[in-house]
Amino acid sequence: MKLFVQINVAFGVLLVLVLSVTAVIFHYVLLDHFIQVQKKDMQQMSTSISMQIQALPAVTMAQQGTIFTPEEAAAAATAAAPLAVPTLTVSPVAVAGVEAVVTDSQANVIFSTLSAASVQSVPIRLEQTKAAVASNVTIVQEGKNDSFLVASNEINDGTLTLFMPMSKIKAIEQTLLGRLLIVLCIGGVLVFLLSLIITRRLIKPLMKLRGELRKVENRRFSEVKLVKAGGEIGDVAHTVYEMAEELEKYNRIQKQFIQNASHELKTPLMSIAGYAEGIRDGVFEGEGVHKGLDIIISESGRLKNIVTEMTLLAKLDGEEDIFRLAPVSIAEIVTETVERINPLLVKNGLTVHTSYDDDCDRELVVQADRDKLLQALLNVVSNAARYARKQIRIRAGIDKNQIEISIADDGEGIPDNLLPHLFHRFVKGKDGETGLGLAISRAIVERCGGNISARNRSAGGADVMMRFPTAS
Repeated sequence: MKLFVQINVAFGVLLVLVLSVTAVIFHYVLLDHFIQVQKKDMQQMSTSISMQIQALPAVTMAQQGTIFTPEEAAAAATAAAPLAVPTLTVSPVAVAGVEAVVTDSQANVIFSTLSAASVQSVPIRLEQTKAAVASNVTIVQEGKNDSFLVASNEINDGTLTLFMPMSKIKAIEQTLLGRLLIVLCIGGVLVFLLSLIITRRLIKPLMKLRGELRKVENRRFSEVKLVKAGGEIGDVAHTVYEMAEELEKYNRIQKQFIQNASHELKTPLMSIAGYAEGIRDGVFEGEGVHKGLDIIISESGRLKNIVTEMTLLAKLDGEEDIFRLAPVSIAEIVTETVERINPLLVKNGLTVHTSYDDDCDRELVVQADRDKLLQALLNVVSNAARYARKQIRIRAGIDKNQIEISIADDGEGIPDNLLPHLFHRFVKGKDGETGLGLAISRAIVERCGGNISARNRSAGGADVMMRFPTAS
């Protein structure tokens, strides 16, 4: 199932659930609201009627205990007795949908708004009807019947009870709830349609991003384009674009490396093959044979060095166990580097000056593979000895919580067109050898958690800087 469908199905189910819960809450809230409002209105009506009954002249109910209609109550208005009901206030009560019953102190019904027809429709004797009504009124007055809302007030030696069937309130509530449900359903449909539009806009960049990742899968890195999107999707799209650029760059470097490696290997192999064939065919005689053999040996050694350095680079790039980190003293490693490179310095007539900032030579310790770090320094210093005129300066110190090792010479400096690519493979100057020495140094320094850079000094010559994090 596609992500677009999954999101919308999940949202639709959630929307239905929320609307169902909302409808149930509306039902109970509306019902409770109508009940409270109707109770308040009935209480006010009961109080008003009771006050009118007590204020107006009373009429005697000649036939106590009899159920009266409004007309019968008006006919009895000529008599006089302790308990009375005014004829002016009885008949309007039923118009409001509220039934009224007046009982005496013994709970006998002396007046009711129930119609005579409703009483006559019951197939029992009048005495049984009076008893049943009196019993039911007592139950309603005491709040034991949940089918009615009740409001009672004391009047002259009796009780006025108003009650309203709950069915009428529920009918009103159901009507209003039905309309609210229609509004909720229409709103839910509109919200769902809006979610479809929003989801499609959110999913569209992901679909485009999937297409760009297909290009990466097929190694078409240069064709990858930046997908414009906001938020986290935009961050992922930008990361994919940068990844494609890096992969394209790496792919280009790999192709260039293979081409350069082929060229570097081809040159000594051609020399070896040429002199070997010449000696075999008798082209070289006497001293020429010895000279040819010397060249074969020299080119074989050069070929061996290239293969060794290429193998080391491959291991530094791909093998984890080739590197064994341990605390290494900078002062010791610099001293050993100078001792190792001393024959080349004497041959070229160069001097080396070493210095340490603020007498911190005993405190400079880095986490590195000692043999590999020594090789990286030897490569950089021997490269400086190849171009220096009189001297090489090696300085070590701490700057911004990083250990720095600077190797500077007083030569002509690095050509500007060569400087950005100086630490790439098979990049070499006019007197370079394999073009792999500085690339190996960079790989070693980076495996130690540091970085290496080069610049031309204003006073002349090149300055190669290695930076390492301090050992904890």
